[in-house]
Amino acid sequence: MDKKNQYYTARRQTLISNVIFDIIIYLVLAFVVVATVYPFWNTIAISFNDGLDSLTGGIKLLPRKWTLQNYTNLFQTPRIFQAGIISVTRTVLQTVLSVFCTCILAYALSRKEFVLRKPLTTILVISMYVNAGLIPGYMLIKNLHLLGKYSVYIIPCLVDIFNFILVRTYINGLPDSFVESARIDGANEFRIFLQIIMPLIVPSVAMVSLFTAVGAWNSWFDTYLYCSNKPKLHSLQYVLMSFLQASQNQSSNANDAGAMALAASSGASTSMVTPISIRSSITVVATLPILVVYPFVQKYFVVGMTIGGVKE
Repeated sequence: MDKKNQYYTARRQTLISNVIFDIIIYLVLAFVVVATVYPFWNTIAISFNDGLDSLTGGIKLLPRKWTLQNYTNLFQTPRIFQAGIISVTRTVLQTVLSVFCTCILAYALSRKEFVLRKPLTTILVISMYVNAGLIPGYMLIKNLHLLGKYSVYIIPCLVDIFNFILVRTYINGLPDSFVESARIDGANEFRIFLQIIMPLIVPSVAMVSLFTAVGAWNSWFDTYLYCSNKPKLHSLQYVLMSFLQASQNQSSNANDAGAMALAASSGASTSMVTPISIRSSITVVATLPILVVYPFVQKYFVVGMTIGGVKE
């Protein structure tokens, strides 16, 4: 009887401990979710709020004075649609070409029969950690006659070493029997890569595609370095950054933020675009395409990150 009571007591304590542990985990996860989602939600609320009213603060989850003026002024910016076309085409081309070149290089250097695969891999990995710097990189682009050309967005990014390591690790985890069987059937290496390897590494391809697309979409510094004197080649991020700087300069030249906030608190009827409001709207515009695409590749992203290091 005593043993039975001890058993039920121990079981009850275990259940209580599990419940307490689960509650703590859920509370921690809830805090993480709130801390992650709230800043972006607050940014959206500010982007739809009157710019002058935003300077008074106090905006949490919903706008206090609804307006579309921030987005109206943003999309009335000269060259905004041309810059959007440049960013979209650049993102698509860079993602497709970079992923293809990176995957085919990873396949070549994953073959054990390739004699130079180890020294070439070592050189590529070293280049990921050690680079010549900004000025030599600019001189290289200049000597390649890529300054002020659309190809400067594509050619220097054809191979990403970090993505190469991820894809090669994934390929190394595949059974060699797939490739050997294809060779026995008379398939050449290019056909093996396209029809055998590529369908098997779809999770890894989706993962590196997401990395590449996000990097290409958010990039503006290369536009500043190589195409700043070519307005037709300005990317969307560069135009948005320029617009933000212009709004900040206008704000500092007109009056200080304190005077603008005082005007808002006194009930002045204005519809001004301020740096904080335009910064919020720019953040939403720049982030929205990635948020739309990410749910479709999320499952591949998770699988690619976890399976890539598993070997048979």
